[in-house]
Amino acid sequence: MVTLALDEVGVAYGRNMVLRGITTPAPLQGGEIVAVIGPNAAGKSSLFRRIAGLASGPGSVTVGGDSLVAGRAQPRICYLPQDTAVNAVLSVYESILLAFKQGGSWSVSDAELARIDHVLRALDIEHLAFRGLGELSGGQRQLVSIAQTLAREPDIVLLDEPTSALDLHRQFDVLTLMSRLTRERGILTLVSIHDLNQALRFADKVMVLADSTLKALGTPREVVTSQLLADVYRVSARIEGQHASTYVVVEGAL
Repeated sequence: MVTLALDEVGVAYGRNMVLRGITTPAPLQGGEIVAVIGPNAAGKSSLFRRIAGLASGPGSVTVGGDSLVAGRAQPRICYLPQDTAVNAVLSVYESILLAFKQGGSWSVSDAELARIDHVLRALDIEHLAFRGLGELSGGQRQLVSIAQTLAREPDIVLLDEPTSALDLHRQFDVLTLMSRLTRERGILTLVSIHDLNQALRFADKVMVLADSTLKALGTPREVVTSQLLADVYRVSARIEGQHASTYVVVEGAL
């Protein structure tokens, strides 16, 4: 099973430290969804970039365990940023093919083509397969980016606000799919998300970032409390419901 451990991890842009001292009490485990929440500019994107090796800073990021894919030397981390570059010349199908062939042979097997077809079906975007990326809406492009990520068969997935451009129906579909794949394949999925009720519904653990550091990490019921919402988001709120139906009711700003 793949694992991810952070030890005193920070992120620096030049002399500016935007995150510091991020430590997981125990390694995060494959088969779990970890919702990364916090106010704007809390450092969620920076943390994902640091884990993906795209940002520098102190501390250590340790990936352990075996890859989920037979024959792969080590676990693969796939990072889906908020803003993805669009090559309008490519079709949706071509863009997904290029994404998972990165760093490998350019020969394409029937099994690899079948993998692309499966991902397109899972996200219900088969009808977009041969349309140009430049023709798509923002939400459609976001679904294509998710397809590119899934086609690469990652061991650890970092999704930075993957539902921000999607309507409510699509948000639910994507998070339900990611929840199922995470458990079936033993993937470790970290997802940055602003909707606390989605975090409560889909996450196994919640990581809270605020004031450039880690404020809390644990199960949704342990972490998302009225006191935390007051401290981190400066709102008066209560937690209603039980178990899987828990939800946040915001009463007003503090």
